[in-house]
Amino acid sequence: MIIDTSQVQDITSFSRLEFLKEVYGILWVLVPILTTVLGITIGVLVIVWLEREISAGIQQRIGPEYAGPLGVLQALADGTKLLLKENLLPSRGDTRLFSIGPSIAVISILLSYSVIPFGYRLVLADLHIGVFLWIAISSVAPIGLLMSGYGSNNKYSFLGGLRAAAQSISYEIPLTLCVLSISLLSNSSSTVDIVESQSKYGFWGWNLWRQPIGFVIFLISSLAECERLPFDLPEAEEELVAGYQTEYSGIKFGLFYVASYLNLLVSSLFVTVLYLGGWDISIPYIFSYDLFEINKAYEVFGMTISIFITLAKTYLFLFISIATRWTLPRLRIDQLLNLGWKFLLPISLGNLLLTTSFQLFSL
Repeated sequence: MIIDTSQVQDITSFSRLEFLKEVYGILWVLVPILTTVLGITIGVLVIVWLEREISAGIQQRIGPEYAGPLGVLQALADGTKLLLKENLLPSRGDTRLFSIGPSIAVISILLSYSVIPFGYRLVLADLHIGVFLWIAISSVAPIGLLMSGYGSNNKYSFLGGLRAAAQSISYEIPLTLCVLSISLLSNSSSTVDIVESQSKYGFWGWNLWRQPIGFVIFLISSLAECERLPFDLPEAEEELVAGYQTEYSGIKFGLFYVASYLNLLVSSLFVTVLYLGGWDISIPYIFSYDLFEINKAYEVFGMTISIFITLAKTYLFLFISIATRWTLPRLRIDQLLNLGWKFLLPISLGNLLLTTSFQLFSL
């Protein structure tokens, strides 16, 4: 049997080419995901530094100043400290639930970033049910908190987990009704379509002006979902020591700490996307990317501008959330539930009915 060496070389080169194509395809999938994760990590570090600086300014004190220039490395130093701390487990608790709880809280929030458009064509997954996917995923996070509270075998932790579940249910319904009103106005549940529907008329086309009641309800409900003051009942230190975090230390406590800021950032991004026009630069009747399609060399510049605009609007809402923390006192648990069920739910339902009526009459 005579073997043609040229054919063997062709087969080998072909198999190598196919292998390189597979590697290139995997890298093409992983690069956007890793870039998003890196950006989110930097964003969380910036939020932690901003909160400490703004809080110090409101309370007339100095704030972080030693770790790096202007204290910008303070959050990184705190994260390193938590990584090096001992990881403690409760001797009589359920260690599996205790260990899984923080991971569920972080992963469920991270998945929400997949449907957020940071700019034109800058989204990991442009799904037709984008906003409702976020609501469905975000409702999983309180299950992790409840598991953590139950697995700690601690009455303070368990009460904190129960409060987290009750608070999430109470405020997720008004939040969903507000999102449904936005979907009716935009005739789509895709986050990209919602932004594009607002960009047709510039600044006055934002849903902030068409849905002012929904915007206020969404703002309050998102703060309650993030468990920020005045809605931080699940971890009220005067009542529950630290709530569901009481028995945690080391990296697991750090996961809860990161999850709270991740949730705050994703809520701020959705406020930007749903009500503040997303990446739109607010020039009436001009779609911003028409300016940059004249020359393909300007596409990178256009994407940079869109990301900057999205983050500028997002951090404006973050400033409001941080200032609210040091302005309003904490509510009682009965006041928190009354606000959600007796006020926000009927108002958001009425807002949805009004929006539906206007949409039907405009057909």
